[in-house]
Amino acid sequence: MESRPAAPGPYRATKLWNEITKYFRAGMPLRKHRQHFKKHGSCFTASEAVEWLHEVLRNNSNFGPEVTRQQTVQLLRKFLKNHVIEDIKGRWGSENLEDNGALYRFPSTSPVKPLPSSCPPKENLENFSRDKERLFKLPHLSRRTFKKHELLQPLENLEKINPDIIEENKEDILQRNEISHEYVQETWRNIILIHLQTILGIPSLEEVLQPTQIVPEYVIYNMTNTSKHGVVILQNKSEDLPHWVLSAMKCLAYWPRNNDMSQPTYSGFERDVFRTVADYFLNLPEPLLTFEYYELFVNILDLLQPHLERIAVEALQICCLLLPPPNRRKIQLLMRMISRISENVDMPRLHDAMGTRSLMIQTFSRCVLCCAEEVDLDELLSTRLVSFLMDHQQEIFKVPTYLQVAVRDHIEYVKMAQCKYPKEEICAILPTYSYCKQITPQEFEEQKVSTSQAAVTELLENIIKDKNLSVKDKKKKLKQFQKEYPLIYQNRFPTTENEAMLFDNKPTIKQPMLSLRKPRFRSLRY
Repeated sequence: MESRPAAPGPYRATKLWNEITKYFRAGMPLRKHRQHFKKHGSCFTASEAVEWLHEVLRNNSNFGPEVTRQQTVQLLRKFLKNHVIEDIKGRWGSENLEDNGALYRFPSTSPVKPLPSSCPPKENLENFSRDKERLFKLPHLSRRTFKKHELLQPLENLEKINPDIIEENKEDILQRNEISHEYVQETWRNIILIHLQTILGIPSLEEVLQPTQIVPEYVIYNMTNTSKHGVVILQNKSEDLPHWVLSAMKCLAYWPRNNDMSQPTYSGFERDVFRTVADYFLNLPEPLLTFEYYELFVNILDLLQPHLERIAVEALQICCLLLPPPNRRKIQLLMRMISRISENVDMPRLHDAMGTRSLMIQTFSRCVLCCAEEVDLDELLSTRLVSFLMDHQQEIFKVPTYLQVAVRDHIEYVKMAQCKYPKEEICAILPTYSYCKQITPQEFEEQKVSTSQAAVTELLENIIKDKNLSVKDKKKKLKQFQKEYPLIYQNRFPTTENEAMLFDNKPTIKQPMLSLRKPRFRSLRY
């Protein structure tokens, strides 16, 4: 097996961290508070911050409605540790924050984490460029042949070439050079990259996935060695889940009809079985989606929105094919189990204070996705992804046969071209696929900036329309916003007159609406 590259840095997670801290700093309401007979201005309580940030995270497509209040507390503790906030005495650096009335404030400047370099080494890019050139132009193909049971095994089950064409070109076919094993691998690698880049709609995959991270043997094994339910079957049983874990998962997935009544049961039996399964997965040395593909799966979080659901499923279909077969099998079985448990109305409560669905997501999120380096948003990001995987596991783990068809068609085109033009240089262009309108890198950057500006503009309007803010607090928030986003603020208030109109106070003494004169009464005496 070829050597694997080092896992990329948490680029996307760091970028999200910077975005959420800026949003929190610009939008969190500040006001006066009294503590120990002393007034403190421009601050907030921990509970107020939890309430506001929890609502923001639940409505953010990168995190979603599964975010719990406790996870929000954990994020605020990270804010305190990284000096995004400080207590009212200016202390920070610890994670000593609870959901209570303790006072906190923003420091004068908010730290921004530097984005880690996630670009692949220059050598890898140069090698990949040379590989692509070799793939597109084939003056001399290697005579080393691949075996049927190797890389092209899945192609045998697809449509064969027209028998008439085979008979017609029989002599040429016998004389042609065979397609090399390496060339077929490169075909798989490049077709996967083309599909994934098209689905994600990004101009480059350099920050997300390196070509050397795609192992065609894994992809083909995951597509061809499956049960009737589409679950990967491992030839090496030592890499499979232990028998006792499989039995426990089956017991929970089909509860109560699959519970072996020959075994003694007792009150709370199902909770003990669940803890047994959870302990196994939580003690794995690496998350099921692996450290190596962390950046890839985190980038798919942008697609987890209702109107992009179909695209997200297609992206996850391909990404999950890249996993080593033992990892794919484990995550398939885990997602099937927690999905069944969540939908099972006969399953007794597995936790006193938490619903079954929330318990499944909170328990297994960290064993599915996390970064090799500590990332402050890990738990929130993994929660969002596991929620989507659980809800769409049947579609996501279907084998996308269109990849096989694309590889087969390309290989057969090369073979036919060799027969027809044996002495000429062959130029075999890989097909492109359009799932949506293709745009240029410049348009992509413009749209990305436009989307971000729209969100920040909406935040400004919310501050302006917030009736709960006093005039003084609103002025402070607007001044802070102007400092962070001067261009957006200037577009909203091009002149000082526009700004003054917002705070145009009503007259303190109201004038009467009607001026009534007292009628004169004349005496009736003459």
